[in-house]
Amino acid sequence: MRRPFAVLCISLLALTGCTTSTNGTASPSPNPTGQPTSPSQESEAVPGPGVPKVETPLDISHFQQSPCDSLTTAQSQELLGSTVVAKPVVDDQAGPTCNWDVPAVSQAGVGVTYFKATKLGLTGIYRSKDSVYPFFMPLEPIDGYPTVAFGTVDERNSKGRCSLALGTSDTEQVDISVSLSETNIGKKDPCAAAHDVAAKVLENLRKVN
Repeated sequence: MRRPFAVLCISLLALTGCTTSTNGTASPSPNPTGQPTSPSQESEAVPGPGVPKVETPLDISHFQQSPCDSLTTAQSQELLGSTVVAKPVVDDQAGPTCNWDVPAVSQAGVGVTYFKATKLGLTGIYRSKDSVYPFFMPLEPIDGYPTVAFGTVDERNSKGRCSLALGTSDTEQVDISVSLSETNIGKKDPCAAAHDVAAKVLENLRKVN
């Protein structure tokens, strides 16, 4: 689908930045999972070797039912501007998902998925770091909750995209994707932006625990 660019300036993560009017191809928020979906691994011991343990597991059941509650309206507008639109996808194969997009801006968006295809938590990503995920980069924990950026390719500079997994327990994770606007590709770090979004999501998760 083609979407026109519109003039838009925001602060904080500057996922969209300032754009001028032109035509571009709108990309949906990237699928933050891209993970193997075989349930046969669910019974394996977690966390696996080298995988950070989640000492204080969180109940994410509310957000699995209502994934768009992961960010408040104020938070999503702070990230993407006042015209941001939240789109729930509760039947996504990977898990309940919400995508936040800006209709007038090509590509820029945030996606949050409550990954349900396995019960391995971050162990599934760590085990796949050399085969499925050549791009694998553990990031700083957020208040003790481990995070890792991952992908089949590193799209930070080429497409301004990054997917990050936040461990909410040893068996569950929340996957967060960020896609920068075309004007910010190569200028801003989408993984740093995804980490900041993860902090906001975690804040909301903890409010119901």
